[in-house]
Order: sequence, then structure tokens, then C-alpha cells
Amino acid sequence: MISVIIVNWNAGRQLKNCLDSICKNSTGFAVQIIVVDNNSSDGSEIFAEFCAEAKLIKSDVNLGFGKACNLGAMAADGDYFLFLNPDAALYPDTIGKAISYMSNPQNNRVGICGVQLIEENGHVARSCSRFPQAWHFVFHALGVDRLNPRLGHFMDEWPHDDTREVDHVIGAFFLVRSSVFFQLNGFDERFFVYLEDLDFSYRASQAGWSSVFLADVKAFHAGGGTSRSIKARRMFYSLRSRLLYAFKHFSLPNAYLVLLMTLLLEPISRLLLAVAKMSYSSFKETLSGYGMLWRWLPQWLFKGITR
Repeated sequence: MISVIIVNWNAGRQLKNCLDSICKNSTGFAVQIIVVDNNSSDGSEIFAEFCAEAKLIKSDVNLGFGKACNLGAMAADGDYFLFLNPDAALYPDTIGKAISYMSNPQNNRVGICGVQLIEENGHVARSCSRFPQAWHFVFHALGVDRLNPRLGHFMDEWPHDDTREVDHVIGAFFLVRSSVFFQLNGFDERFFVYLEDLDFSYRASQAGWSSVFLADVKAFHAGGGTSRSIKARRMFYSLRSRLLYAFKHFSLPNAYLVLLMTLLLEPISRLLLAVAKMSYSSFKETLSGYGMLWRWLPQWLFKGITR
């Protein structure tokens, strides 16, 4: 059995489209659908209530992505867990091909599997990444990786046109063996959203499991999802998760390097870019996002509050 776990937060009709694609394209497979609703305010959880195949778990607070995934996994019975974004959708052979690969005895050390994600414009998303080092984050903070993608941890230079082992596949379609998930105690709930999947992939790799990207298996992914409407808060969550990741996995000197670059140089480069583009909205979002980060910092540094 495969358990498809979807975390919903104000996804609107994207959730319905996602659920419809699972029901339509899972014929012949034992599929369990679990939707964890993170206290949506748009009523989108009703699509899960109307889906006979789906089990809805409603939270009265926004738990964040990783914690909601863990909650869904506790209610799941599958040999495989597919963590699927509500702005994603399956194609007819997505599940069959992915499970066929994972169940092949030759691939028994593959713990995590990702597939080729097709965006709304038909473009193949760049959905894999390297495990970041401190200098990857530094180059990203300075915008250098935009000039040379190989200097960043995102694998933007690779067209994602061949199957290969990678460090990490994006959490929008994150197929993992349930045994591996529980061996690693699920996602680290200190990450409210962003990088919890990267952290999981790194810990899986440390435990001897590999991640594989399947170029001949496809799924749809709109990208951005509901976070499009909250750009400043999305920036804050992303920056906060970066700092948490750095202090969890890097040496202390390198972690502080990332901290200093994130706090001192990156906001300047973002603001200058906004001015160059004459984008008042980007300028305002940068100030707002960094304002949230600065307000959170004392809670983290002095009280250990990570969420």
C-alpha cells in the first residue's frame, strides 16, 4: 500500500484537482489518502470531506509543513509514504512507475524517490539539489549563484532529463519508504516550513539511504502554491530555516558565517536589486521579511524558540 499524505493550507481548488488526480490515476493500486488541514480559512478542506477515499485530519492551528506531515504519517498504513503538495497532480502512470522502481530488489537502498515535475508552462522544474555547504548559502546570499548556478546548491544547471542518484529531491513529490521515515523519526519539527525535506534527505544519507530522481516518471506541480500570496512571510520562513539548518549541520564557525551573511549582506543586496528593478513591492517585502527575522532572533538565541 502507498499512503499519499497532503498538507493543505488555503490551497483552494488546487486541493480538489490534486485529490481528483490521485483517485483517477491510482486504479489497480492500494492507495490511502490522508489530508492534514493546517487550519485553512478558505474552506478548501471541504474538498477532502467530499472525497470518499480521503481521510481528513483537521488542526485548529497551523502546525507547519513538517509537523503536519508527521501527524499524517502517524495515521498512515502504507509501505511507502508519498508527501504530495496540494498544488501537484499525478499522471496515469506516476504511481505505478515510481512504486515499480522502489520495489525492485536492486533498489532496496533507495530510501527516497522524486520524479520529473512539469510546471504550468510545460517547463521541467529544477527540483533537485546538492547538500549545501556554508559557501553555497553565502553565494546565494550574495546572488552569485544567479550568475553561475553551479555555485549554488540548487541543481539549476542540469535540465533534469536523466535518471540519477542525487542528494535531495524536492518535497512537492517526496516518496519515501515508511520504514525509513520512522527510522529517522520523521521530519524535524523545528523547521516550520522550508528545508525540513532537505534536512530529512541529509539524515537519510547519513544513515546509508540514497535519493533517486526518476526522469521517466512525471507529475504536475504548479509551484509556489499558496505561499505566492505571502511573499514577505515566505522570505522570513526561508531565512529562518536556513539559519536553523546551518546551526544543525555546519561547524560553528561556518554557521556563524551564514548568520552574518544572512543578516548583514543579503538584505543589502536584496534591497539594491529591488531599487535596480524599481520594484517598490520587493523593497517593502524585503524590509518586512527581515523585520520578522530580526524580531525572531532574540527568541531563538536567548530562549531556544525555533518556531
